[in-house]
Amino acid sequence: MRVTLGRQKVAVVGGGITGLTAAYYLQKNAQLNNLPLDVVLIESSLRLGGKIETLRKDQFIIERGPESFLDYNGSVRGLAKDLGIDQQMVSNNEGQTYVAVGSQLYPIPANLIFGGPLEVTPFITSGLFSLSGKIRAAGDLLLPKTKDQEDEPIGDFFRRRFGKEVVENLVEPVLAGTFAGDIDHLSIKSMFPQFYQLEKQYRSLIVGMKKSGETLKSGHAESYQSFQNGLGTLVEALEEELSSISILKGLKVESMDTLNDGSVQLFFNNMAPIKCDAVIMTTPFNAAKDILDLSGVLDPLPKMQYATIATVNMAFNQQETEKYKEAMNFFVSRNSDLAITTCTWCNHKWNNVAPDGFDLLRVYIGRVGDETIVELSDSDIEKTVLSDLKKAIGLDQAPLFTVVSRWKEAMPQYTVGHEERMDLLREQLYPDFPNVKLVGSSYEGISVPDCVSQGKKAAEEMLKEIFEMQVS
Repeated sequence: MRVTLGRQKVAVVGGGITGLTAAYYLQKNAQLNNLPLDVVLIESSLRLGGKIETLRKDQFIIERGPESFLDYNGSVRGLAKDLGIDQQMVSNNEGQTYVAVGSQLYPIPANLIFGGPLEVTPFITSGLFSLSGKIRAAGDLLLPKTKDQEDEPIGDFFRRRFGKEVVENLVEPVLAGTFAGDIDHLSIKSMFPQFYQLEKQYRSLIVGMKKSGETLKSGHAESYQSFQNGLGTLVEALEEELSSISILKGLKVESMDTLNDGSVQLFFNNMAPIKCDAVIMTTPFNAAKDILDLSGVLDPLPKMQYATIATVNMAFNQQETEKYKEAMNFFVSRNSDLAITTCTWCNHKWNNVAPDGFDLLRVYIGRVGDETIVELSDSDIEKTVLSDLKKAIGLDQAPLFTVVSRWKEAMPQYTVGHEERMDLLREQLYPDFPNVKLVGSSYEGISVPDCVSQGKKAAEEMLKEIFEMQVS
């Protein structure tokens, strides 16, 4: 590969997992191909990692943000292998999952969490549904598929297939506990395209899940994964590897403009502008829209809705009770009288996150329509969580410590029509900003593997576009 022109400069805006991945693969591929490339990574906060933040305290491994991932596309393992940390990846232990309806916990088949085939016997014998609810759910076997339905809310989709009770007692709590969203607005096509396709192909979801073995994504992940010393391991390894690029922390991009020569000028809150040849923006969509506000290119697109949540990690002396010894987590139905949305026994799920003799519980609180609870003080949030844990699992002791982490507007909501809006975004952006890419959790998947995939893809595409006319 022979380069004929001068050095190029790419700015990566946002130091979360998408931005870190993009910067890493820009650097890696430039070095492998001897490309004259300078990379600058710009992060508005004083730390890298975005929502991934691991706290290591008194032999506890506490995740303030996401605590695991389902690596369906293998992107995280691929990145970890490139970083030389793939041997540090761990999979979760097996355990029982529950749904709380009222103050009662009902077990559900674990494979449903991974989207596995619907097993008839556990469903029929479950106390989670009434007889009439089970009969209505079986109607999926007889119902026709919808006619020419392009997109619809997740709630409407599953009510149509399985009935109201299954949605209220299973679909909504699991999805709300995972995405903190409103299933009556979230898009089935964008959030769970596999179910959307199963109906088109098989008509019945039950038949389709049984025949295809389809999962919520693609069927290649059978467990949650993390790293032996927490998800922060991935961020730390990336930061350590980014040796040849400039990393600017505490610097906020306020606007940008395309110059006559096609380059991009970035303007900041407290520093002189930077001129670069291309930009990979990994900020949330609303932040990107504000940055591009003066150009007006994204005016046709409405701002995106985000869920505000808090994670609450609590350590306890291990209880003597055997009742939930095998429990891994429980999700909370809106029909319950609990404020929390999900709870995980971290020390049941992972082997190394708590010392012997202690429980580490992790709770989510807050969702779309219930954001104000996150604004309570730490002590009030702790009281609310303890009250709910007493109702749900009979926990009646004070925690050894509590770590409350608030994530304001953290979970992007892919509402109905999301794919069409993303198509419009690309159409609007390209004519005025051909050398700018928008990637990250707001666009093509919110999970850690989705963000890693987007970051890597953006880096590879950017290098090809920048250097294709310079390589002979």
